[in-house]
Amino acid sequence: MAPRFAYVFVFTLATATPVAAQGPAGGDLIGPAPVSYTVVKGDSLATVARQAHIGYVELLAANPSLISATIRPGDTLTLPTQHLVPHLADGDHPGIVVNLAALRLFHFGADGQAETFPISVGKEGWDTPSGDTKIVEKRKDPTWTVPASIRAEDPKLPAVVPAGPDNPLGQYALSLGWPGYLIHGTNHPYSIGRPSSHGCMRLYPEDIEALFGQVAVGDTVTVIDTPMTLGESGGDLYLQVTPTRAQAKEIAGFSPPEPLNENDPTVTELKTRLTTLAAAGVHIDDAAVIGAIFRHDGMPVVIAHNVPADLLAARSAKPDVQAARAATARKTDTSWGAAFVRAVMHVVDSVTAAFHKMLTA
Repeated sequence: MAPRFAYVFVFTLATATPVAAQGPAGGDLIGPAPVSYTVVKGDSLATVARQAHIGYVELLAANPSLISATIRPGDTLTLPTQHLVPHLADGDHPGIVVNLAALRLFHFGADGQAETFPISVGKEGWDTPSGDTKIVEKRKDPTWTVPASIRAEDPKLPAVVPAGPDNPLGQYALSLGWPGYLIHGTNHPYSIGRPSSHGCMRLYPEDIEALFGQVAVGDTVTVIDTPMTLGESGGDLYLQVTPTRAQAKEIAGFSPPEPLNENDPTVTELKTRLTTLAAAGVHIDDAAVIGAIFRHDGMPVVIAHNVPADLLAARSAKPDVQAARAATARKTDTSWGAAFVRAVMHVVDSVTAAFHKMLTA
């Protein structure tokens, strides 16, 4: 099986013990800088991801040289432990913000401090919705009344699954204002960090336990779906590009994901925001932007230095992205943003073609 990409991107790493992502570490950055990890006997991709407090697809995206789930003692993995906090257009953080594309849940405490958790979201045909809702009920040791749609898919399931180790909801569940949708734990931790649920949002058992104690009925939940997040730290502008949900499915199966085209709404939205900044005199590092989109490895990179504070509103993730995703594709233009996107596509096509030629020679 061929590697998913034609190269291994070398990132500057510091040796450290991974910890839960809390913060912000400075500005919009949350969590420690990416670290390298040497595989030991007994490790699997799933266990390494859980120990590092990251998801399965996050780990694969940050290690594009992986061609299967097999890892061996002595192998070195990059752990993408740093993230950008998603911003909302009104500047107000509700209790929970979920980014479906990033496979991440962000919880904001009363003091404004944030913590982030890897999650699973809906698989193909069972999409998790985006929008605004709230927590309407908290349940410890929940029973699961199996929806008719899921029983139709698997008739062997009982009508009700009692609390216990065989319950897919795990030990804690948060019911949302959207009927049938929950934020809950799991009895299959290896499923975290990939599109694998029937629409609910799953967390590692230890993470849902922590979150359960920090939230209350009535807390708001905002769900967005953008693979591209802008954020600030120390006056520098960062870009974090994660796989889209479609790309995540391919990556989880160790298949080459389809690249984004220049008319993809998320690319168009990023182009608009960066063009606005460039017009205001901010020097955007084109190469850094192109590289981040091409790699979509989920690791934040600096794309501009010394950005004035009054211009940082351009990093808002809502409602711009939501509106863009519903809009029709726009025609190609000759602006700065369109030029860099076409450059991305050229690089992707050229490298992919060269690598395919090398493999089949």
